[in-house]
Formats: sequence, structure tokens, C-alpha cells
Amino acid sequence: MDFSLAITYATTFIIFLYFIYMLFGIFSTKKGKTPPKVAGSWPIIGRLHLFNGSKMPHKTLGLMADKYGPIFTVKFGSHQVVVVNNRKIAQDCFTTNDKALASRPKSLALEILGYNYALCGMGPKGPYWREMKKIVVHELLSNHRVQMHRHIREFEVKTSLKQIYEMMNGSPNAVKIETNQWFENLTMNVIVRVLFGKEHDFEVERARKAIRTFMNLFRVFVVADYISSLRWLDIGGYEKEMKENAKEIDYILEKWLVEHKKKRSCGEKKCEDDKDFMDIMLSLFEDAMDEDLAGFDVDTIIKSICLAMWAGGSDTIVVALIWILSLLLNNPHVMKKAQEELDIQVGRNKFVDESHINNLVYLQAITKESLRLYPPGPLSVPHESMEDCTVGGYTIPKGTRVLFNLWMIQRDPTIWSEPDVFKPERFLTTHKDIDVKGNHFELIPFGAGRRICPGISTTLVLLHLTLANVLHAFEITRPSNEPIDMSANLGIKETPLEVLLAPRLSPDLYY
Repeated sequence: MDFSLAITYATTFIIFLYFIYMLFGIFSTKKGKTPPKVAGSWPIIGRLHLFNGSKMPHKTLGLMADKYGPIFTVKFGSHQVVVVNNRKIAQDCFTTNDKALASRPKSLALEILGYNYALCGMGPKGPYWREMKKIVVHELLSNHRVQMHRHIREFEVKTSLKQIYEMMNGSPNAVKIETNQWFENLTMNVIVRVLFGKEHDFEVERARKAIRTFMNLFRVFVVADYISSLRWLDIGGYEKEMKENAKEIDYILEKWLVEHKKKRSCGEKKCEDDKDFMDIMLSLFEDAMDEDLAGFDVDTIIKSICLAMWAGGSDTIVVALIWILSLLLNNPHVMKKAQEELDIQVGRNKFVDESHINNLVYLQAITKESLRLYPPGPLSVPHESMEDCTVGGYTIPKGTRVLFNLWMIQRDPTIWSEPDVFKPERFLTTHKDIDVKGNHFELIPFGAGRRICPGISTTLVLLHLTLANVLHAFEITRPSNEPIDMSANLGIKETPLEVLLAPRLSPDLYY
């Protein structure tokens, strides 16, 4: 073949390949359009500085939504993160794309504090997660199990009310109470009894301190989660703190687990209604004690499940109660209406028990409205895409992290009239059919889809029971004429809530 002719053929073939490549690129770009990217990312860190400023990240991301639309991509360190800001796109994620977005990204806290990703509900999606979810939902948090522990919840709530009354020394005058500690003690007493059969003693107090540190460490911003190459620096010293806390938590859980095993080996048997969660799990895994399940031994699985329920339950309830009381103190007319409902449905001659809750519709509306305005976390726990998927007309590549800005979704003015105003009545009228259980995507404080919080029902039972009894048993006022400070830090009230309590019912009830 003539050399010049060969060159011509080769050149033509290269041009043809280039044309095909460009054509394919055009079509794949149209097919794979990703959400708008936020401009102005810094080298290496991207937009990580959002987590270290005076503005709350959810509000800053909300301002970005005003500019870029209801779904956009922002770079945090080496990771592209898609942020969802409205109901319609959230619904697309939790229905059509629920399976594709059902995983969780890895993190330092899950590795160190979560028994190397054994922590139920927080680890990546896979066979282990599916099996543990079945155990939690069907064996531990079923309606039957929740009802079995009703007597514990009612006893601990009433005991707490009586302890507050004792502090008053029989005086009708109000006493000042710091609510964080009060609610933390109450919820911890309930949860530790339900999980481990433990009543308050020095050991439980030690556990209380350990779990408080655990939750604080889970909330901190860890640079290594976004720039893994900087892990060796341990910026902030969080890795060291996590290892110390993990050791303390495991010591406590291991001790309680050994105690349960010893009682079983000695032939001590409990009736079904008296079994705590650790008893139930030992029975479930009785024939598999020497086996490894997805790389985890049975003891680790039992401890990790208990830890997830212990930390998640106590923290969520305390945070929610404090926000509800804060809103009621700033809106005393709402509190008065709730107390009038309690007087009618319960009467002034008894405390509230769980049989009354279904009739307290206004109190339930107050809870919904507070969870709308102040969800336990204004940004969801991150999801991670397991495969390429299409959300809101945009391609979400495999391995992308997805955040739901609940603060924006639940304050959308196209859905909620006067979205920043505390109006429980909306849940008795225009939004009366909306609940917080993941069925209505404009109100998802506990998430939705496969990764929804499995403990919603038991959380709401204790939340309503505690709130109803506190409002029924005491007159609650502010220590000063100043409104309650509603400043928040990642979903938690920034300043402690102090209140004045005075007895509201007959003195005989408190003894």
C-alpha cells in the first residue's frame, strides 16, 4: 500500500474515532447530567469550612438551595455530597431510589465507637445490616415488646415526678430545675432497665457518663472523614478520645453481658414479660454462640445492638423534650391549651398513663410541630449511593454521599403556611393526616425508607408519656421575663433550659 494512502486511511480512522468519542460524550453528558455544583470550593478542603463557622451548616446549605435549586452538589474534602432540600426530591430518593441510596458512608466514629461498623442502623448496607434490622424490628421493637415494657416506662416517669416534688419539700412555691439533667436521668433509667434490667446505682451512673461522651463524639466534625489522608494527624484529638470512650463503653457492656450469661448458666429463668433486651438476644443467638456472623462474633453483635438502641433512644428523647418545653414557654397560650386537654381527658386526680395518650390529640400536635421546627438533627445522617441512579432528573454516581436538609424540607413555605411560626393547630386542620413515621416526606424528622429509625414507635410513646405527665403535674414558667433562647447547634439547644416548677395536682398524688 502506498505510504501516503496509508497515512490518509489512518488519519481518517482517527478522525472517525474522535467523532464517535465526542458523539458518545455528548449523549452520555445529556444522560448523566449531575446536580448543579456549588462554585467557590477551596483546594483540598472544598467547603468543609462550613462546619467551622458561626452559621449553622443547614442554614448555609439552605441559602445555597435558594441559589442552585432544590438539589445540588457541594464538595466536602475529597467527597462530592448531594444535598436534597425539598419534599418532591426526598420522596424520589426514599421510594424509587430507596434501594440504591440505602447505604451509609464509613466514618471514624462508626469504626472506633461502633465496633468496626457492627453498630446496628449506622453501618453500610449488606447482609449483616439486613439481618440485624430484622432482629431489631421484629424481636426487640415490635408492638408486643413495646407493650411488655409499659410498666417500666410508667413507673420511672411517675418516680421522676415524685422526686421533683420531694425537692419542693411540700412547698407550693416553685423550684428551679435544669431540664437537661432531669430528662437525661429519666430517659436513661427507662432505657437501661429495658435493655439491661439495671436499676439506678453507681454502675449505671458510670454508664450514663460514658454514653453522654459517646453521643458528643458522634456529633463532632472529624476532618479525616472527608480527607482520609489527614487521619494520621488526629486533628482535634478525636480519634484518641474515641478509643478511650470505646474502651469504657465496651467494659460496661461486657460486664453486663457476662452477668446475664452467668444467670442463664445458673438456671435462672425469667418469664417472658420480665426479659430485658439482652436476655432476648441471648435466647435468639443461643444456638450460634460460637459462630461468626458476617465477621462478627455473637457477643459483639449483642453489644452493638444494645449500644445503638441505648445511645439513639436516650439522646433523641431528651433533645425533643427540651425543644418542646422551650417552645411552650415562649407560647404560654399553647401550654395552657394542652393542660386544659389533660384536665378533661385525664382529670386532676391521677397522673397520665399510656392509655390516655391516644385521646391527647393536641399534645400530639404539639410534638409534631416541635419536631417539624426542631428535628433531632437538622441534617440527616448521610446516605451513600450503592449504584448510579437518577434523582430529580439528575444522575447520582455510585459512591456519592447524600444529605437531606430537614430544616429546609420541613419549613418549605409552599407546604407550610408561616413555616417559621409554632402552630400546633395546623396538625388538627390542614395537616391533620400527616405523621412523623416516614409516610409523609414533608415531615421526616426520623428519616424514611429502608434507613428510617426503627425505634420511632417506642420513642414517641416515652416522649408523649413524659411530656404529658410533666405538663399535667406541674405549672411551668420561665425563671425570668426574657423569652427562652432558641439558639441551636446542630439540632441541640445551645443553652441549658432552666424552668420553674410548682405542683399542679393534689399533694397526695406525689407520695
